[in-house]
Amino acid sequence: MMERERLLKMGKAKIIVILIVSLLSLIVFIQNRQAVDTKLLFATITMPLVLLLILTFVMGSILGLVLASYVLREPRKLRSPGKKQQ
Repeated sequence: MMERERLLKMGKAKIIVILIVSLLSLIVFIQNRQAVDTKLLFATITMPLVLLLILTFVMGSILGLVLASYVLREPRKLRSPGKKQQ
């Protein structure tokens, strides 16, 4: 029973942290609605700063997930021959 209670507390803590981070992100996004000029290679694009922030966040998240999966992947040499590959 103690393990279950600990897991429930951790789950509640995670939800609270996610809500706080989401609220802070929303505040930053609301405060940054002005248009900015963004240079992409040879083109200059005018877009709201909030859109630029969101695009940067999404690209960083995708890159982080790809790199983390690459780094945490088990090397082929260390896999045992009888082990099924997923």
